Amino acid sequence: MRERFVSGYNDFVIPFMAGMIFILVYLLIALARLILQLPAKDRKKFFISLLNPKILFKNIRDIICDCLLHVKIFKRNPLLGYMHASIAFGWFMLIVIGHIEVFLFTPHRASLLYYPIFFRFFVAETNETLRGSFFFFLMDFFLLVVLSGIALAMFKRIRSKALGMRRTTKLSFMDHIGLYALWSIFPLRLLAEGFTAGISGGSFLTKTINNLLPAFLSDPNNILPTWWAYSIALAVFFFVMPFTRYMHIPTEVMMILFRNAGLKITHPRKGVAKTHVYTCASCGLCIDACPMGAEKINIKDATVYLVRQIKRNNERRIKEISEKCLMCGKCSAVCPVGLDAIQLREAQRRLIPYGIKTDFSSLPTATVASAAPAGDAVSGIKTGKILYFAGCMTQLTPKIHRAMSGILDASGIEWEFMDKDGGICCGRPMMITGRSEQARQLIEKNTAIIKASGATVLLLSCPICYKIFREEYSLHGIRVVHHAQFIYELMEKGLIKAAYDPGHSYVYHDPCELGRGCGIYEQPRQVISAVGRLKTAAKERKESICCGGSLGSISLSFERRKAITEHSLNNLTINNPDTIVTACPLCQSTFSRYSARPVEDLAEVVGKGLIK
Repeated sequence: MRERFVSGYNDFVIPFMAGMIFILVYLLIALARLILQLPAKDRKKFFISLLNPKILFKNIRDIICDCLLHVKIFKRNPLLGYMHASIAFGWFMLIVIGHIEVFLFTPHRASLLYYPIFFRFFVAETNETLRGSFFFFLMDFFLLVVLSGIALAMFKRIRSKALGMRRTTKLSFMDHIGLYALWSIFPLRLLAEGFTAGISGGSFLTKTINNLLPAFLSDPNNILPTWWAYSIALAVFFFVMPFTRYMHIPTEVMMILFRNAGLKITHPRKGVAKTHVYTCASCGLCIDACPMGAEKINIKDATVYLVRQIKRNNERRIKEISEKCLMCGKCSAVCPVGLDAIQLREAQRRLIPYGIKTDFSSLPTATVASAAPAGDAVSGIKTGKILYFAGCMTQLTPKIHRAMSGILDASGIEWEFMDKDGGICCGRPMMITGRSEQARQLIEKNTAIIKASGATVLLLSCPICYKIFREEYSLHGIRVVHHAQFIYELMEKGLIKAAYDPGHSYVYHDPCELGRGCGIYEQPRQVISAVGRLKTAAKERKESICCGGSLGSISLSFERRKAITEHSLNNLTINNPDTIVTACPLCQSTFSRYSARPVEDLAEVVGKGLIK
């Protein structure tokens, strides 16, 4: 025993070292390939971001919050958040403290990769006692934290609803191996360190195990087999990691670095997209969030299934899932790692083999209008401070732009109607069908029209248009604003006043693009509260349910859309409001088909109550 300590080696470290070397080499090769797959300008942007102190601080903060503490899951469900954080952060602390112990007590062994992992064994071989060491307590404490998380994970496999998940994904064969290896690592570590608690020392957990299992733990023939089992469990986990959902552990770090560097998905199978695909942990939170889950059938169109099919290269299912998606963004809003499902699907639709040759006659009427040529809209626009762009869907719901016109006139502000005669599209329908070049040409033409108007503010009634003009257009010096924000500002400045009716109640539906897409939640609610009583929906803000009418889906059937709309209406009317209010013409039109109570746009609600 003494000779082995002098060399700081025992054969049981071989499995661990083999697994560790394999995963490190695999990750280094994968990282090199990942960076080489980035476009040259993105590679340059990425490396520059690593030198930016502000971005560096954000990287560190996001890695700690998202990868170790799982703050997003905590906010959604504290118990589920604790389960993830206890395993991730607890394991991280065990590694850190193990290295600190080595540097403090055996600094001459610090160069040995395996030594901090098996520190207790090698210290016990010297028959030295590190009694009173605060590190014994810390190691036992964090081991207990991890074990509690493992216990919750086991319970979740049996009763996922108890942790806030109605549905979960089925694990693959390799996922099962990785899962059972992970579940084995820490109980085996506890057992192994239970042997050494009576020699080198221990704390409340390892000493308790030593006292509870004296017959097993006092037999020297059981020591090495237990440490071998612990080493093998670690090795198995490392060897299967690249082929399981646990690959999300290292790839999430890269996704955070790419995201904070401002890189976007340009190809659905390479570079940034690959980090999104392999960062998906198959937790299944997106299954419950997906509005297509409103039907009581086995829905396999959620993002987790798209990611799974991309990994399997199942081209038929990849295309089917990508086309069917409503692009509402709710899966990304609840995703604990922030996977951008919309970007991933848009990139997938741009691929030539899966490009959509859309027959616009088969899509909703609004899309036909959106596909119309831009025309010559410069004529009729006079130089003005406010340029109002109603958008295709608002043109098909004229009461909205009529109400908005009345509000603008009442405010006394000079304004012009950009698309009074229709025929101008923001470009979104072309983007979601993969027609990037046509969208680019349209954006260039619209940009010239807007700049020629001399306007300093571009006012929009459609959230889809608002998001596209804000993110895809280069309108330097021109403020892009949605009418929900603008009406709120007019009220705040006293330029318009609306009568308050305490006897009338409203509920507000957050449109996908305005809420989750642009983060506008408060202003519409403030406006509604100024004209009546605002009631809450069952799910709102970032978890608001899509109306079902989204033009994002290319192939979703009418029957499935109807089920989504009815589910969303049930969510909105749980507190029995008199009127449903939204700030999207598409949502207003979709809800109106099936709602038993009035559905109005925010502009209509204010317009009717204007005090002139």
